[in-house]
Amino acid sequence: MLQVASRLCGLHAQVLSSAELTAWARVENLDRAEVRRALWDHRTLVKTWAMRGTLHLLPSSELSLWTTALRTSRRFLRPQAWKKYFGITMEELDRVTQAIGSALDGRALTREELAREVGRMVGSPAIGKKLAESSWGTMLRPAAFSGRLCFAPSVGQRVQFTHPDSWLNGAKLNGAKGAPALGNKMDANQATAAVTRRFLAAYGPATHRDLARWWNGGGVSMARQWIAALDDEATPVDLAGEQAWMLVADARKLRELPPIRSVRLLPGFDQYVVCSSCHTNHLMPGDFRSRVFRPQGWISPVLLVNGMMQGTWRHEIKGSHVDVTIEPFVKQPAWVRSAAGQEAERLAHFLGGTLALRWKS
Repeated sequence: MLQVASRLCGLHAQVLSSAELTAWARVENLDRAEVRRALWDHRTLVKTWAMRGTLHLLPSSELSLWTTALRTSRRFLRPQAWKKYFGITMEELDRVTQAIGSALDGRALTREELAREVGRMVGSPAIGKKLAESSWGTMLRPAAFSGRLCFAPSVGQRVQFTHPDSWLNGAKLNGAKGAPALGNKMDANQATAAVTRRFLAAYGPATHRDLARWWNGGGVSMARQWIAALDDEATPVDLAGEQAWMLVADARKLRELPPIRSVRLLPGFDQYVVCSSCHTNHLMPGDFRSRVFRPQGWISPVLLVNGMMQGTWRHEIKGSHVDVTIEPFVKQPAWVRSAAGQEAERLAHFLGGTLALRWKS
């Protein structure tokens, strides 16, 4: 599971259950509680804001790689935006970010507790109030990007935050099973090269636009620079008439791969779907984009057949039953329906229930 989280560049965790299902889709015989154990008990995963300012579960041993790269992101370093929407200067934001790290060192605080403490430390209850009212966490993200904040276990319905260094070192001191080995420090260029390499390994062939859209912190010009920095590690390839990029080693392997048949039930917000969003015209049997990419940023679970998005699906737990409804975009052959049924059985087993499967035309 940790290897999958690493290879995918983290598990998308805007909805934690989707992160669990993203791992389930790729790991056979995964225990339903394993992701949460890794997150809160073993601390081998850490929950924080990362790419696109969205929540991810990242392997703890790789956190320094991601925060070093995220520090280069210009997404949350726009003075005019901070002044317009929050009424603070960049200097004040820097003070808030440093205060967040100091306040969280060695302890976990709710958003309200953190806001009060930061307000006290910077000598401005008004700034503390702004922090408390930042419901989407915008004012907290620079601290997350700089490695000063991550999530701690919630108290009831109240979210808590802590400092990654003390949180992860605490796992080692407490002798937690599988306690994380903290990653080595690297400079910004090494970190962004490593991120680019990982992105192409997981999601290539990819265009400059794909990388820029996924990272969302510097635009296409940044993506060009990052891929160019890999030099002869990356090679251009033709992707339906558009120039894309792959790692040289992967391009070589791709030529030798035989065609295979596969059927997968991918959950909502799955990275495969997120990272292929610019190419859906090649990955769907028609104009079905609106059924996958829905309003307010919601991304539907997808029936994936040989890498193609062939439908959507949903599930609901009703007592001891797991109701799964699959809605294909076009009629599917018997082998796909059979394989999808096996995937649904695997899902029901993962969720601890008995399957009730329905196909909806």
